Amino acid sequence: MSSSAVPSPTPALPHHLPAAGLAVVAAGLLAGLPATLGDLGALAAVLALQLALVLSWVLATGMQGFAASLAVGTAAAVAADLAMVLPEDPEPGGLLAVLAVGFLTAVLQQMLRSPRHDLVDSLAGSAVLLTAVGALAALLLLARSDDGRLVVTALVAGTALLVGHLIDQVLPRPQLAPGVPRGLTGAVLAVLAGAATAWAVRGPADLGMLRALAVGAAVAGVVALVAVAGSYLAVETTAEGEAEALSPWAPTVVQVVLPFAACAPVALGLLTVL
Repeated sequence: MSSSAVPSPTPALPHHLPAAGLAVVAAGLLAGLPATLGDLGALAAVLALQLALVLSWVLATGMQGFAASLAVGTAAAVAADLAMVLPEDPEPGGLLAVLAVGFLTAVLQQMLRSPRHDLVDSLAGSAVLLTAVGALAALLLLARSDDGRLVVTALVAGTALLVGHLIDQVLPRPQLAPGVPRGLTGAVLAVLAGAATAWAVRGPADLGMLRALAVGAAVAGVVALVAVAGSYLAVETTAEGEAEALSPWAPTVVQVVLPFAACAPVALGLLTVL
């Protein structure tokens, strides 16, 4: 990953519209597969997002030790999912062991490769990736309930991403970060759209009106914030030409899946406590 200043912004069309479409696909997987295949469908949807994030993150950030980084990320994703589906009464704390072992493995993997170019950047990328795939596994706890919590979370996150990208396609103002086509207008409307979505689908999750609005706004707020970070990464890697040389879709996948990962523990906590 590069620490250089962000170049001029990328064109709006390839930045926002592919991500908006992919957000609909991701939300559809998380909301649709569990409805048709039950727990197996939830596992398949979460694992698909995790594996997509592992591959796209390694490509987009230019992590060194390509094959080994993919192996560590994939193993962490599988281990996190198993920690959530195998126990009869799984707890979020089970993910801590996966993250601890995964981090030590990533450190060893990066230290043992030779030559050790971009060691600090690659270690930082590994830490973020392991945290993200572990956070996505938290969605499986939402799926274990029969009250539609996973559906609400998926639809709120997907709607917030969709609205944010569509608004920023035409009006990325006031700009939130230099060189990044994301604006405050899109972020605010994304939060409002997320709250409205939670209110509209609150019935299956047995949420009261105020609780639904609070959960929806909080989840959508996290999604909107992390979406800006995802756009920053996409702008930087696309401008440098690193990710484009391997996969033009890698930054787009990161833009979409990373916000889903960030909002998963937030949704789990809010829907459990409130």
